[in-house]
Amino acid sequence: MSRVFNLPDLGEGLTEAEIVSWRVAVGDTVTVDQIVVEVETAKAVVDVPCPYAGRVVALHGTAGESRPVGQPLVTIAPLDAAGGSPDAGLPGDGRPEPPGHAAYREQERAGSGNVLIGYGTGHAPTTRRRRRVGTPPAGSRAGAGAGSSAGLRAGSSAGPRVGSSAGSSAGSRVDQGEIGGDSSVPGHDFSSIDAAGAGAARGGAASAGAGAGGGAALVISPLVRRLARDRGVDLTTVRGTGPGGIVRRADVEEASTAASSSTVLAAAPLAPAPAPAVAAVSGAAEDDVVVPLRGVRKAVADKLSRSRREIPDVTIWVDVDATGLLDTRAAINAANPEQPVSVLALLARVCLAGLRRYPDLNSRVDTGRGEIVRSGRVHLGIAAQTDRGLVVPVIADAHRMTTTELAAELARTTADARAGTLPPARLTGGTFTLNNYGVFGVDGSTPIINHPEAALLGVGRIVDKPWVVDGQLAVRKVGQLSLTFDHRVCDGGVAGGFLRFVADCVEQPAVLIANV
Repeated sequence: MSRVFNLPDLGEGLTEAEIVSWRVAVGDTVTVDQIVVEVETAKAVVDVPCPYAGRVVALHGTAGESRPVGQPLVTIAPLDAAGGSPDAGLPGDGRPEPPGHAAYREQERAGSGNVLIGYGTGHAPTTRRRRRVGTPPAGSRAGAGAGSSAGLRAGSSAGPRVGSSAGSSAGSRVDQGEIGGDSSVPGHDFSSIDAAGAGAARGGAASAGAGAGGGAALVISPLVRRLARDRGVDLTTVRGTGPGGIVRRADVEEASTAASSSTVLAAAPLAPAPAPAVAAVSGAAEDDVVVPLRGVRKAVADKLSRSRREIPDVTIWVDVDATGLLDTRAAINAANPEQPVSVLALLARVCLAGLRRYPDLNSRVDTGRGEIVRSGRVHLGIAAQTDRGLVVPVIADAHRMTTTELAAELARTTADARAGTLPPARLTGGTFTLNNYGVFGVDGSTPIINHPEAALLGVGRIVDKPWVVDGQLAVRKVGQLSLTFDHRVCDGGVAGGFLRFVADCVEQPAVLIANV
């Protein structure tokens, strides 16, 4: 009997994953634990191994499609199974295809109304399909297993831009650490799928949006809607030939053919519809560019929106003379060149010392229970901007590390982030975030708190500036520190005390030594 491998749970809080590329095709032979697909979650790009050995008879999904956790991913048949065409596929439960029902399954995948009679659907109703820019619409593919290698995306695991020098000032600037970015982490469909329920369809009508003519089109399949949208067909003008007048894919294709006076082969992939033109600017027409809100970008958007909705955040800041901190770093590295310490590592050590003195900032608010939960351990998040989007790797139990150990762990985290190999577990569970946006050449920021944390320290660029020392004007290494905090967990006195302590440690590292 064939076995169905379902999409496994890929990490905390992940409910779905997008197929980036298939590593196998229908008819291939696979072994146990062989990588069969690369998927992208809201937190990472992951290679998924198959726990079964045999021959691939069906791939449930295409590149760019989102699959829910627990739904069929690959169907594997034993190597000694005889007969049957791999192209026919199997139902999601692995049973052999009943005679005469292959046509129904083809029509079902094409959005035919015939799915209401005879053989039922084999796809999870919660699956959403999305189309990448420049990728053929999902509705043009008849069969989830066909053309599995089409639309593969190159360069799916791009690393972070580390130590970026963008926007550097004319003055001298300090290399402030390995990774930087904004303050939030990581959540997928970005074209809304509007389809009537099966009960309404059995009743002979499917509720759809009114067309230009004001009449309602009888359409139950979102794939038919997408096909009509891509081909510019007004569904209210299409005569449905399905049961009860339901508009089928063939009806849309026929209407599209008649309108264009050209022959369109049903098996040919559809070219993506051009983006709508916008008003001319300075006499030159420009086109809109549609970028799907998906993957890490959507996760960031969701988390930032939630943070803004739930957290009454306040930002305070102070300019600091970082000359003493840089001198201390130079002395440490000169004494131990085999284990260099970065500025970011020293700032992390300062934050850990400050959180020991002001533990209110190492908290989260449980709105459901009406409680403030103060964390007994510090899991330090480091905001990093990558080519995939914003991520915040977490260094667990950072308070237990020495400064040298902290620097080494930061370096390893940087390397993993650059290679795109950070597992989802490394991107959750932070209690306080350090955001080094100075690597982008900016002085200050009012970052958004990484929900559900209560505070975030931002570090601007460190550059040469005039500074008064003992009543005399001097050129010093000056930077800006900003603290964004949740006003529910503490008031300005606590937040100001923490920021002032951090600033004092940066200006006079001896203060830090006395508190570690």
